[in-house]
Amino acid sequence: MMKKSVLMLFVGLLSLGTYAQEATAKIEFKSETIDYGEIDKGSDGVRVFEFTNTGTAPLVISNVKSSCGCTIPKKPEDPILPGKTGQIQVKYDTKRVGPIRKAITVTSNADTPTKVLKIKGTVKAEGAK
Repeated sequence: MMKKSVLMLFVGLLSLGTYAQEATAKIEFKSETIDYGEIDKGSDGVRVFEFTNTGTAPLVISNVKSSCGCTIPKKPEDPILPGKTGQIQVKYDTKRVGPIRKAITVTSNADTPTKVLKIKGTVKAEGAK
């Protein structure tokens, strides 16, 4: 009887540990690239990447960094619960004329811990058509 109780307890704890390992966050972006198109110098450079946590555990975004100082990303501070959506805001400095080709690296506790998002487009000079 004692062996049976210990075995049942062991199996119960083992299955609980397996369940805990299966609970993971998953990040799914609506789009992994934002195309600014052609925008005027000095115009609003703020854009938003929308995502959903399609996993079974809270999603925690630990870091969001840009490939250069001309792009400032802003991450959500609170965990994103399963099934909920969140946003990563990106602000590009539109005072810089020329093509936009930048990468934003997102680090999280998701099943794919690193995602690279992209922004692209062209900032036109003042008076350019």
